[in-house]
Amino acid sequence: MLSLVIFLPLAVALGLYAVPRLGDRTVIRTWIVACAVDLALVIALWIGHETGDGTDGGAGVDGISYETNLRWIPSVRAGYHIGVDGLSLPLLALTALLFLACAVYSLRQTQQVRAFAALFLFLQTVCLGLFAALDLLLFFVFFDLSIVGMYFVIAGWGHGDRTRSALKFFLYTFLGSLILLLGFIGLYLGAEPHTFDMVELTRTPPLSGSAGPAALVLLAIGAGLAIKTPTVPFHTWLPPAHTDAPAAGSAILAGIMLKMGTYGFVRIAMPMVPDAWRRYAWVIIIVGLVSVLYGALVAFAQEDLKRLIAYTSVNHMGYIVLAVGAAGLAGGIDARRLAVTGAVTQMVSHGLVTGALFLLAGVFNDRAQSYDMGRYGGVARVAPAFSGLVVVGAFASLGLPGLSGFIAEFQILTGVIGSGGAGIVVAGGTAILGILITAALFLRLLHRTLLGPSGELTARVTDTHRSEFAAIAPLLALSLVIGIAPRFLLDVIEPVSALVVSLVAR
Repeated sequence: MLSLVIFLPLAVALGLYAVPRLGDRTVIRTWIVACAVDLALVIALWIGHETGDGTDGGAGVDGISYETNLRWIPSVRAGYHIGVDGLSLPLLALTALLFLACAVYSLRQTQQVRAFAALFLFLQTVCLGLFAALDLLLFFVFFDLSIVGMYFVIAGWGHGDRTRSALKFFLYTFLGSLILLLGFIGLYLGAEPHTFDMVELTRTPPLSGSAGPAALVLLAIGAGLAIKTPTVPFHTWLPPAHTDAPAAGSAILAGIMLKMGTYGFVRIAMPMVPDAWRRYAWVIIIVGLVSVLYGALVAFAQEDLKRLIAYTSVNHMGYIVLAVGAAGLAGGIDARRLAVTGAVTQMVSHGLVTGALFLLAGVFNDRAQSYDMGRYGGVARVAPAFSGLVVVGAFASLGLPGLSGFIAEFQILTGVIGSGGAGIVVAGGTAILGILITAALFLRLLHRTLLGPSGELTARVTDTHRSEFAAIAPLLALSLVIGIAPRFLLDVIEPVSALVVSLVAR
């Protein structure tokens, strides 16, 4: 069933070209139906998770369910090995939901509709495959294909200097994937017997007792994933890519593809090189803290709405890196579990909220072809429903209680502060400044665009169309549900967080 979830979108994409006379509306509706069916299948996976023995849905001894392990390249012990657990399942659900939202949002798409839908369906298969992969080589294939897919989205349907932004995105992230591959080869060579199987590498970490080689492998994996995340100073590809990408492309890039980096930290780096992770935990913590503060400060200085949201992604990803770094310290185990749980919750929350914010930014550009906040003002008077969505999205992103951002950041900061001595308390306290700056920048955004006197472009802004509202409102509604009743999500995440912390502590 998991393979069906992964490859159904790709099969539909190929089907769109097998029936050449489909009209644009039919193509979009087919895309929406495919995404809706895929989301329903993921929900079925969620319901069936941890109800059996690991072969037909139930979780096995590693907490992995719906596992498939087939030979692929026997000479290097690489296989088509997939499965889900409490780390991958929320991200699979997020992926299916956000791609469905983008399909609904694109009902008004008119430019090369068939190619646009097929490319997003291809990207959906790639993203789902990466989060389900339990083989490093399979993970790398999906990781690289995501770069190719997003390159064509930006170059083909973006605006502004889209060719340059797409090329910069491709070169930066492709370099990161090559560095990541070196790290994977290091893990393969350090394992006895040699293997790319992630489950085996987690059970028996390679390079144990070899501090130098383990540090080099962690450096390669960490750098490759940091570029994808992105963290400071590897973030420079992100703002132009977001600014020039179409709204749906920005939503997928921020909501899903950035999580490939943070997911890789928890899935690969932490359990497979635990000694090196503990040894260099403070380096990771500092990188996360710098990203938190730098992302917030630079976002505050932006006049371009899309660049502002892009830099808040650097800030929010910084919290995740800070949390997973703190999990490598020698402090209380409960605090470290809480930090990892908060990090995974933040991945889900950021995907929902930032995906919605980029779609909302797309509404501005669709109406007035500008992201300049200084040219808007008083939008709440002419577009009340749209303004209401912007308000909820901004409050969710700044971490207001009752929304998912608060649940994630509260767990992260509590876990970080409780995981060590005075130094980590100072780091956690400093990270709180990032929340304060984020609150200030979003309140400034609301004041400049929604309130006050009308700007020169305000008259061109109309309220959300039904397709736009139907795409964005469910994302923010789910953020509200998680903020009020997060138990359904935390019950899935917490067991794997405890497992990851125990693996790092070996």
